[in-house]
Amino acid sequence: MKIKFVFTVALLLLFGAGHAQVMNRLKQRVENKAEQKAGQEIDKLFSGKNKNQTGQGNQGNGNNGAAGGGTNGGGNNPANNGGGLISTPPDVKQNLIEAEAAYKKNSYGEARYAVQQAMLGVELEIGNKVLKSLPETVAGLSKETEADQVTSTGWGWAGLTIHREYSTKTKEFRVTIANNSVWMAGVNAYLASGGYAQQTNGQQNWKQTKVKGYRAIIEYNESSGYKLSVPLGQSSLIVFEGVSFASETDMMHAAETFNLDGIKKELGEQ
Repeated sequence: MKIKFVFTVALLLLFGAGHAQVMNRLKQRVENKAEQKAGQEIDKLFSGKNKNQTGQGNQGNGNNGAAGGGTNGGGNNPANNGGGLISTPPDVKQNLIEAEAAYKKNSYGEARYAVQQAMLGVELEIGNKVLKSLPETVAGLSKETEADQVTSTGWGWAGLTIHREYSTKTKEFRVTIANNSVWMAGVNAYLASGGYAQQTNGQQNWKQTKVKGYRAIIEYNESSGYKLSVPLGQSSLIVFEGVSFASETDMMHAAETFNLDGIKKELGEQ
């Protein structure tokens, strides 16, 4: 009797284990099918086609550039070939009107934003005026129109930057005009103290000089060429960089092409 009971229990356990294994396998298959189905639906969502059909389509059009899908992963989505954002300076007058209206409504956040946008617009107008006043050619080098740039943070006239480049295949001259407190602090510290050191022999890599009456620092590096930094007033600085200039004299003559007094006046410096 005991033997029959044990035998029956063993059969039940084996059946239960086998049943559990069968159920696990069925569950696994269902999950795999579900994942496969979900994957197909995702493929359809992003590519617009069934994954298997897409693969066959690519093989059939393998030599047909655009029709074959190429870099688009077999989808119908075309690659972007154009567009971009248009640089639109803020409307100064409109922003001032909006700032006043917001202030009257006690909406100080909006008023502050509008004032900032107005300041940004003013800075960009100043920057573009200065850029237009710069010479078209320097030391026989023509300007690179595509490199012209005016940028601003719009915060308290402390982030305006104007940049222009002149170049040929073997020679380059760059000018950057900026309100930059970090640059100004470094240059002024040099001019106020350690800038009087001179070398009597060997290669002189930096020294004080003057450009049209403005105190300046000129530096030379074998790999990057000449760099001439000229403070204009309290917060503005103009930096000239020359690559492949034959001598310091040539570099200085190139810098003297610029109307420093006019630039200083446009920037509102004293």
